Amino acid sequence: MNIMLAEATQARAVAPPLAVLLELTHRCPLACPYCSNPLELASQREEMDTGGWLDVIDQAAAMGALQLHFSGGEPALRKDLVELLQRARERGLYSNLITSGIGIDEAKLDRMIEAGLDHVQLSLQDATRESADHIAGYQGSFDKKLRFAGWVRARELPLTLNAVVHRHNAGNVPRMIELALQLGASRLEVAHTQYYGWGLVNRAALMPSREQLDAATAVVEEARVRLRGQLVIDYVTPDYYARRPKACMGGWAQKFLNISPRGDVLPCHAAETVPGMQFDNVRDRALLDIWQHGEAFERYRGTAWMPEPCQSCPKKEVDWGGCRCQALALSGTADTLDPVCERSPDHARILQAAMDESAAAMPPPFVYRRPARKALPGESPA
Repeated sequence: MNIMLAEATQARAVAPPLAVLLELTHRCPLACPYCSNPLELASQREEMDTGGWLDVIDQAAAMGALQLHFSGGEPALRKDLVELLQRARERGLYSNLITSGIGIDEAKLDRMIEAGLDHVQLSLQDATRESADHIAGYQGSFDKKLRFAGWVRARELPLTLNAVVHRHNAGNVPRMIELALQLGASRLEVAHTQYYGWGLVNRAALMPSREQLDAATAVVEEARVRLRGQLVIDYVTPDYYARRPKACMGGWAQKFLNISPRGDVLPCHAAETVPGMQFDNVRDRALLDIWQHGEAFERYRGTAWMPEPCQSCPKKEVDWGGCRCQALALSGTADTLDPVCERSPDHARILQAAMDESAAAMPPPFVYRRPARKALPGESPA
């Protein structure tokens, strides 16, 4: 009885996630060089079927989640998206579509809204046509996005624009803000590139200078005051110029979980980069059990895993040690403090990387996010 009571107490101690992100597919018409998808993209034949995703939605509601974020890749490439949105509405979950806006016509948008879609988050590569299309690796994407945004607002659906900022578009932040106003967005996310996955591959091509960062920050701060009550502007600074780390997803395995197209349940988008970690699949194990007891979720949840100087830091329950994937990428291990922290022995390395790469007069070309080409019979893999 005591063992059962202890297990029940432990289960209650883990609050349900606020949000569940459903990566329905890695397929996408865009090829953004900072994409948060893993380098090894899941193929269409590896994706969970409709029944699997419907079961995930049922489980997310039952465990007490409040929000579902339908993402990808491009989630609208799934033929069952309307059905999934309808199930979310039936289960009382708030639904957000994270989309490129490419390939959604007015009729499909109407079907999604009728099914229960609550909010649209539209990616924005830049505020000018030529630059936006170049960054996206898709000619005509900018015009299609503006048209889609107009359809969303004509139907009075809340719209957020998400603009990833880097050295190629940081100077256009004022125009991004103006574009958000023109399109009737209620929120604009100005998020500097996070350097893991495709962003890490393209770090030398994307790293802004300190001057670009300071100028963009000043623009955002001024606009927040000027547009208060008209446009909410969220701002995510690049870690490489910071002295304190950000809390990874609000704290590892505390507010958020991510489900990959294959059904693997992850504490964050990039968790699969951490070697030796076991990721349970929702087709084999209940979502609530994975959230409460899965090895990948328990490993860095809370503060017990933290080394010094994190253990004695008064901010350890503020930043939760920072980003595990960034610690791995820059320090060689996920078990140490995020090198963004000025107390990290590796902190100087990221400052030097930022200075060296942003100072390059001619950055390297983008490595676009595309599925790896399969070797032909008799051909050596690339």
